[in-house]
Amino acid sequence: MEQNEAVPLPLLVVDGANVVGSVPDGWWRDRRGAAERLRDGLVAVAARGVPELPGPLEVVLVVEGAARGVAGLPRVRVVEAGGSGDDRIVELVRSARTEDPRRTCLVVTADRELRSRVGELGAGVTGPRSVRS
Repeated sequence: MEQNEAVPLPLLVVDGANVVGSVPDGWWRDRRGAAERLRDGLVAVAARGVPELPGPLEVVLVVEGAARGVAGLPRVRVVEAGGSGDDRIVELVRSARTEDPRRTCLVVTADRELRSRVGELGAGVTGPRSVRS
């Protein structure tokens, strides 16, 4: 990597299942619809950022299970986890940090184990409230 290369946008990885599940609003009746509503709200987050990390951001929403099949939007990439959503999030953080160690990564989750795993890779962590309206 050349020294003059720009640092990529900060990466915000959202644990879709954990964030959707953080509010008892009936999401369990329509998991895919709940993931789509979250995705739609993340468009504004990509532009403005979160309290811990100002925008613009690259936003990746990780979905699993019944939420698979949610399409991405121009400002929000959706990644389907083939198995564990947590494992896929760790892979995304590891890949981003390997590609450019200077890149800031922030993961949105309340899952304690996941928080620890991504923290070991140098990512920051914030809770679901940071992306919920």
